[in-house]
Amino acid sequence: MSHTMSVAAAASAVLAVGLLTYVARAGLIVALADRSLPAELLRALRFVGPAVLSALVVSLLAGGEGISGIDLDEVVAVAVGALVAARTRNLIASLAGGMIALWVLILVR
Repeated sequence: MSHTMSVAAAASAVLAVGLLTYVARAGLIVALADRSLPAELLRALRFVGPAVLSALVVSLLAGGEGISGIDLDEVVAVAVGALVAARTRNLIASLAGGMIALWVLILVR
């Protein structure tokens, strides 16, 4: 019994999952397009971006190698991003600040 998947089967699986994801997201957007959302939900949605970014940062820092896989460059970049976030309260600015710090540190190393 072979455990490999053909290219056509893999492409079909990717397309099917992509289509289902698109339909699920688009359906929600279309269904709520002409409605106003409750104030409680709007307040809660403000925290989705920072929560996702935090999850990505923790995943990066504690990736497959755990604490021993963290470089000083990454720690400094996260600190810069956190400082920018604290001063500006802007998710995009904090992401940009952290990434620029990481790229500069990698270039000078």
